[in-house]
Amino acid sequence: MRENFKEIPLLQQREIEAKVMGPLIRAFCREFGEERIYEIVRRTLKEVSREAGRELSERCGGGLDSLRKNCISRWGEGGAQKSTPKEDSEDCCSFDVTYCAFAEIYRELGYGDIGTIISCERDEAFLNGFDENLELVRSKTLMEGGDCCDFCYRKKK
Repeated sequence: MRENFKEIPLLQQREIEAKVMGPLIRAFCREFGEERIYEIVRRTLKEVSREAGRELSERCGGGLDSLRKNCISRWGEGGAQKSTPKEDSEDCCSFDVTYCAFAEIYRELGYGDIGTIISCERDEAFLNGFDENLELVRSKTLMEGGDCCDFCYRKKK
């Protein structure tokens, strides 16, 4: 990160990204078809997220404790998420997100249908870049109509 660079909350960052990417994704879909463009967007955002995870790990170190301190806490900044803890141990950190302002922003901007592509689907790639010895297990998200997002970060067995 550059010296004079001011980090903005992740929620604000995702809103800016959606305002830029959303219209581009829509235009490319009209021109080239949804399936092809969605796959390109998925692949590209996963690469970007993996690299972001790698960069953060280089600055802060990997591991579950670092993930808790440097990532999970940041994701909820500014009321971006409300969550209910489930397990917090040496090998596992799991919680249910019961409110997600990210999902609200995407819906308000008219991109609720692609919110999972431009947000949720990045999570595992980020984690892979951050620490390959950790895994994310998630079976549902609010953006896909679930009653919560069930996150479980754990050490690989």
